[in-house]
Amino acid sequence: MNNNITIAVDGFSSTGKSTVAKLIAKKYNFIYVDTGAMYRAVTLFAKQNNFVGKGFLEETKIISSLKDISLSFKFNEKLGFAEMYLNNVNVEKEIRTLEISQLVSKVAAISEVRKKLVSEQQEMGKKGGVIMDGRDIGTVVFPNADLKLFMTASAEKRAKRRYKELIDRGDKISYEDILLNVKERDRIDSTRDDSPLIKADDAIEFDNSNMGIEEQFKEICTLIDNKLKEIK
Repeated sequence: MNNNITIAVDGFSSTGKSTVAKLIAKKYNFIYVDTGAMYRAVTLFAKQNNFVGKGFLEETKIISSLKDISLSFKFNEKLGFAEMYLNNVNVEKEIRTLEISQLVSKVAAISEVRKKLVSEQQEMGKKGGVIMDGRDIGTVVFPNADLKLFMTASAEKRAKRRYKELIDRGDKISYEDILLNVKERDRIDSTRDDSPLIKADDAIEFDNSNMGIEEQFKEICTLIDNKLKEIK
């Protein structure tokens, strides 16, 4: 059976896109690409160079520095998924902080940043056999994807999930700060001029406010199996 299909998983922040995409990739031996990690890595680079921070954004400097940014994913056998590398340095932990979450939507809204990363993402997935998650995968990166999913959930549910994730990791943060961040990212992602977060017309919507990962995984596997039967 040919499994060289392309699956696009879009949706709001903290909807569990990457969690379910990793499970799908493992089951079907797909390449998994976390595009959010790529935008976070660029944001980390900008922060390290004082191009972005609370209350300021040096857009011109970020654009001129894009040539100095090299992104790659390297598979970690112990973890079972690929980690993000920025200029050959593992930054998987650094890009997951609330501070980067508060800045990433601003950096991701820069057209030149999106152009660079979309080009890299399309190169990663051109041979198929890939599941990619982000904000504009089904609308911009792979508008002809074989299967498109759009994940959503209430802001409160997403904030609780993100809060638990950070607390379990040892971060000291309040739920109120997480909720504010979730709502602000929704606003920026949905209203930016370049490739805003929207549901593709042919995407299947998953409101997982009251769905566990196992239930989502099972339903999505059924969709994938049906798609694979169609094109075998």
